[in-house]
Amino acid sequence: MNTLFAIALVFVGCCSNVVFLELLVRDFPGCGNIVTFAQFAFIALEGFIFETHFGRKKPHIPLSNYVIMVTMFFTVSVINNYALNFNIAMPLHMIFRSGSLIANMILGIIILKKRYSASKYLSIMLVSLGIFICTIMSAKQVKGATEEDGFYAFMHWILGIAMLTFALLMSARMGIFQETLYKKYGKHSKEALFYNHFLPLPGFLLLSTDIYRHAVLFSQSCEYDSDGTYYVSSLARYLRYVCIRGVFILTTECASLTVTLVVTLRKFLSLIISILYFHNPFTAWHWVGTAVVFLGTLLYTEVWSSIRAAMKGEKADKKAE
Repeated sequence: MNTLFAIALVFVGCCSNVVFLELLVRDFPGCGNIVTFAQFAFIALEGFIFETHFGRKKPHIPLSNYVIMVTMFFTVSVINNYALNFNIAMPLHMIFRSGSLIANMILGIIILKKRYSASKYLSIMLVSLGIFICTIMSAKQVKGATEEDGFYAFMHWILGIAMLTFALLMSARMGIFQETLYKKYGKHSKEALFYNHFLPLPGFLLLSTDIYRHAVLFSQSCEYDSDGTYYVSSLARYLRYVCIRGVFILTTECASLTVTLVVTLRKFLSLIISILYFHNPFTAWHWVGTAVVFLGTLLYTEVWSSIRAAMKGEKADKKAE
């Protein structure tokens, strides 16, 4: 029951959040920092009350380890949202982040000296190829759409791609660090959710000017317009919480294969919603690249092998009867 509830939270929260986040980005370019801050503040407040009981409950994992994890988590969250300011379309943003499995695998080989099967290495090639196709097609759109200041716009876009690449590798490194912590201290999803959002709050002081500026813009929009911006931003914050809470519950209730599959399918659905609802430019080559990315991801998670094994098990049970 908890598993189905967590899956529902992931799909409803994350897919809806993509829609509301893109609505905000279109109306208020550069609002990523205030959205990230609102998300962190809301989750930290909820965790402080219900998880730590107003600070009376001691953490199972030492705070020094959380500080390291939180530094990486804060950096990844801010950079991923800030990259949207650099001519990065939402569909490309989602496709690029779908390479997290492969980044995790590459760092696992380098840092943990892991070795993988041939199918895993093939999946790396497929996901890398898919992301490369989508990136190149998006680069052509950026060049073609802005001929007057094409060079500036293109370099702006290149910087955004570099930010996404760095965030992807940092996220993978954080995943490896989390894996080692959970093996040593056990899984404590609610505790990790709280500290990952509470400890980085002072870091937003570095972004206070930008956050205040967009807070004023939001309040002015709410005061003078009737476009529902305030409600959109509030919904985006709550839905982001629902999404993250669902993922954290899922990690404690399911095997990593199931978590990966659910998150991958959620990303694909979010991508389709973004393309159809907002009419984002998406060529045939983008569809090819997207298909290759998700094919590689499914190959990595060995979904086909699991399905075949399950079907063989059912046939064996029928014969036994």
